[in-house]
Amino acid sequence: MLAKVRHRSGAEHDYPQLVTTAGLRPEIKENPPLIYHWREQGQAEFTANVEQAFAHYRESLEEVRRWLLERFRLLDIAIKVVGVGSVGTWCAVALMMAGDDDPLFLQIKEARSSVLEGYAGKSVHANHGQRVVTGCRLMQSASDVFLGWTESVLGRHLYVRQLRDMKIKMPVEVFTPSVMHQYAEACGWTLARAHARSGEPAKISGYLGKSDAFDQAITDFSIAYADQSERDHETLMKAVRAGKLEVFIERE
Repeated sequence: MLAKVRHRSGAEHDYPQLVTTAGLRPEIKENPPLIYHWREQGQAEFTANVEQAFAHYRESLEEVRRWLLERFRLLDIAIKVVGVGSVGTWCAVALMMAGDDDPLFLQIKEARSSVLEGYAGKSVHANHGQRVVTGCRLMQSASDVFLGWTESVLGRHLYVRQLRDMKIKMPVEVFTPSVMHQYAEACGWTLARAHARSGEPAKISGYLGKSDAFDQAITDFSIAYADQSERDHETLMKAVRAGKLEVFIERE
C-alpha cells in the first residue's frame, strides 16, 4: 500500500480525473453537485478576491516553502463539496501548474471557531485557519509542506493544504480481531504522542493515573458512539429507500 501511494503522482492520477484540457488552458472539470465553478459574481471580481486571499496564504508559509509555491501559477479554482466532518462549511479546490506535466492541487477549507471556546476561552489566534494550522504543525510529526492559512474578502477564515496528499485508507473491513487490536494500539500511541507534543505529558499522566478508569470510560464512549452511528445510518437509509432523500455517491 505504501509503495502504491508513493508512486501515485498528481500528474498521472489526479490530473486526468480532475482537469479538462478542452479549452485554451487547463481547467477543473465540472462535476455538479460535487465540484462546480462559482457563478454568483463577476469573474473579474472573483479572480481579484482569490488572488488577494492567495497573497495572504503565501505569507503564512515559511520562506523556503514559499519559494516552492512560487514555481506554480494559479490557473483555476472551483467549489468542492466537503466531507461529513465539515458539513456546512465553505471548501474549494485550486489547480496550480509549474509546467505542462507538473500540477499542484490545493484544497481551501473554511475554519470556524472551536467548539471548546465556550469552555476554554477564545483562541490566541485571530484567524481560525491559523489556529487549525498551528494545531496541525504542533501535533503532527511532519505536516503538509503547503499547509497555511488566509482570509477571504467576505471575512471567512480559511486554511490551505494539498489535495489527496499521499493519504492511505486502511482496509479495516478485512482486518482480523488480532490485526484490529494491533491497529488500535498503533492509533492510540499516535494520538498519545500528538497530545504529549501539544500538552504537558506529566500533567496528562497524572490526570490519567494508574487505574484503568479512563480506559474503560473511553471504551464505553466508543461503543456507544459506534452504536449511535449505526442507528443514524439506518435512519438515513430508511429515508433514502422511502424516496425522501436523493443520494449522490462520489467515487475515486
